[in-house]
Amino acid sequence: LRQRFERLLEQRNLATEALGALEAKTGVDKRYLAAGAATLLSLYLLFGFGASLLCNVIGFVYPAYASIKAIESPSKDDDTVWLTYWVVYGLFGLAEFFSDLLLSWFPFYYAGKCAFLLFCMIPGPWNGAHMLYHRAIRPLFLKHHEAVDSVVREFSGRALDVAAGITRDAKASVSLLQKDK
Repeated sequence: LRQRFERLLEQRNLATEALGALEAKTGVDKRYLAAGAATLLSLYLLFGFGASLLCNVIGFVYPAYASIKAIESPSKDDDTVWLTYWVVYGLFGLAEFFSDLLLSWFPFYYAGKCAFLLFCMIPGPWNGAHMLYHRAIRPLFLKHHEAVDSVVREFSGRALDVAAGITRDAKASVSLLQKDK
């Protein structure tokens, strides 16, 4: 775990650059700065007001930044990593919507949620989003995607019919208004 933490601090990204700048200004080793920041963040998630907002910012800001970088890079592998994260994040958000009233009463819920989202962002073979996608989401998708596609086609056809009807009615109303003038 310590070696993984050290390797994480050696990567070049926004967080490690900020830690490096703080280390240069304060003279405190960036390992201690990172551990202190993680401890303060954990305590705030456990006991702070607005832990929900902080947890959602953590689950959104860095992945959004990394996704933009992935879009702009020539490699498509990083695109797949972040698309997978967003699929898991979206499904988690949907599940959370229906269970949030119950789950938010559990002590340390937001710390657990934040840990889950960080687990889904971890680079490499322990990436939680990759594991969840390939072990749970993908098999369900492959089993049911034809039925879902059929329902989507049916609803999109109905939506187009409704939109065409509304457009027709609006044109007729405008024509009547113009004739009355």
